[in-house]
Amino acid sequence: MSELVTGDAVVLGLRPAKLPSRALALVIDLAVVGTVFVMVSIGLAIATATLDDAAVAAVSVATFLLVLVGGPIAVETLSHGRSLGKLACGLRVVRDDGGPIRFRHALVRGAMGVVEILATLGVIASVASLVSARGRRIGDVFAGTLVVRERVPAGRAAAVPPPPPWLVGRFAGLDLSAVPDDLWLAVRQYLTRMHQLDATVGRAMAERLAGEVAARTGVPAPEGVPAAAFLAAVVNERQVRDARRTFAAVRGPGAGSVGGPVGGSAGVPVGPVGVSGGPVGTESLPLPLSQPQSRPQSQSRPRSQPGKTAAPGAEVRPAATGFAPPA
Repeated sequence: MSELVTGDAVVLGLRPAKLPSRALALVIDLAVVGTVFVMVSIGLAIATATLDDAAVAAVSVATFLLVLVGGPIAVETLSHGRSLGKLACGLRVVRDDGGPIRFRHALVRGAMGVVEILATLGVIASVASLVSARGRRIGDVFAGTLVVRERVPAGRAAAVPPPPPWLVGRFAGLDLSAVPDDLWLAVRQYLTRMHQLDATVGRAMAERLAGEVAARTGVPAPEGVPAAAFLAAVVNERQVRDARRTFAAVRGPGAGSVGGPVGGSAGVPVGPVGVSGGPVGTESLPLPLSQPQSRPQSQSRPRSQPGKTAAPGAEVRPAATGFAPPA
């Protein structure tokens, strides 16, 4: 797969469309446009029956330009790169950086399409698409666009890294109801790919996202906490609340507390760690947690795995999260 990279050095998971799917979409578009062109031509021929040959020729040229050339340009501009054929085949025209196209992009593609598609019956466009590594025709090269697949097989989503242990439960009272879904998506995409970014670019992006989250929640990030760690802790808090709310809805209103035995277990894991009840949007769902009982010092040490012995004086460290505690 040829991946796209934005100006912020973020890799986009977009798959360029291949020639067969693009050809099928083009056939559908040409069938629709051709039908409209024939119907308009018949209507104009009846309406201009009394005109001379020069006027009829001018009307025919204008009809060709408006329907066969202007029609696809207008449709791609208004639909942001999704014509009827592309919509049926799950394709879309985007810019090289993954953004939506505008009128100038559609105009260049439509003007070049007259030569490489209409004039040569698609031969030039097919050859150019086969030669290009990303399946682009000449119009895409001049316009700076790319046809990508929107409907791709669902793969395994990248896991969001857990927050540092010293931040778990710190934002239990934070109101997250004003944070929009697109901002959550941007934060998740950054957290799953932050190790692939340049250090300076990643730091700047984390600070910008943390500022937007703080502006939505009304509570600034704690001083001394890295922006990436703050984002990871906020996302973890939302996941815990969503899991708690979903489990409460499944058990029903009269189920009582969440911490009862289910299936022989002593509790229901709703996230990486247990967090005390906090506001969920505009509601508060109590989650009673039992306090851990003190154990003798001999039982507090971690058990060694079968077949493995710990080296004398070896230090048992917690699992790494990718974040360092503040100095």
